[in-house]
Amino acid sequence: MNVNVFKIPQRSPDDLTGLETLIQQGTIDPATIVAIMGKTEGNGCVNDFTRGFAVQTLKFYLQAKTSIEQAKTVIYVMSGGTEGVLSPHLTVFTRENDSAEGDRRWGLVLGVHHTRNFLPNEIGTLTMIHVVAAGVKTAIAQAGLTPEHVHFVQIKCPLMTADRLDNSPIPDSYKSMAYSRAASALGVAVALGEIDPEHLTDADICHNYALYSSVASTSAGVELQNCEILVLGNARDSTSDFVIGHGVMQHALDIDAVKQAIASTGSPDRIINVFAKAEADPSGKILDRRHTMLDDSDISHTRMARAVVGAVVASVVQDPMVYVSGGSEHQGPAGGGPIAVIA
Repeated sequence: MNVNVFKIPQRSPDDLTGLETLIQQGTIDPATIVAIMGKTEGNGCVNDFTRGFAVQTLKFYLQAKTSIEQAKTVIYVMSGGTEGVLSPHLTVFTRENDSAEGDRRWGLVLGVHHTRNFLPNEIGTLTMIHVVAAGVKTAIAQAGLTPEHVHFVQIKCPLMTADRLDNSPIPDSYKSMAYSRAASALGVAVALGEIDPEHLTDADICHNYALYSSVASTSAGVELQNCEILVLGNARDSTSDFVIGHGVMQHALDIDAVKQAIASTGSPDRIINVFAKAEADPSGKILDRRHTMLDDSDISHTRMARAVVGAVVASVVQDPMVYVSGGSEHQGPAGGGPIAVIA
């Protein structure tokens, strides 16, 4: 498997000039695109339509370049919110089959999967966990990976708008984002053997934060009703020039974890992009100091957390064009989150 990764700046959610240039130059064959992750400049909350706008623009563009069927197979993960210094951009993943003579090396491989659509009463439940776990296992097998060599699992998951809440046990649309992210993350943990599914209950979701995945990154959006799964890891028979490593931030200011994740790639001077999760510590404290992110009624705590972690990561790599997603329920320890680096 030959995987390539391209980081492309954007002037707006519908700006594809950078992608178009790479395609015109022959650097990217649009038929080989399997996943696109993006940071868009909306609020990252329920009514952030920059995510759907970006996905719609990409789908129409790729349909014209390839086909409607091919464009539907791509994983689209748009994460809203570029608070602070975060800079809007796309990360494009391509995948090609190797030739028999390819030079094999320890390098990046990937797998993808689209789950079925979820009913409103399934979002944020054990059913969602089990469906996601099965999808993650499928993507791992597609990539030719073993669980111990998985470094990052990115999932785009659904949320519920007010008109769908009548059929859901979740009280409001904003909380549906957290429950959807949480169940998706626990699905990753189950698939990778990080937790025992036999002891999981619905009551654990968004409550028992001792249960988490160290490699899951989940992002909820109104633009889909299923989960789109991207699994990234390293394998010995790759022909990719890229490699991925990861770490786990214990708190929002954990610079050491950022540095360790970078070092784990073995190529600290050749970073392509950094992918991190961020949340306001539910204890109300960071490093034993009180924070007020959870008490602010004007600005969502997920937006504040993105700004903090974005600044921390950008200060280490000296590049504000990094992917930081807010809301890390069951994604790393409470108040922290996984961080992955591609070099």
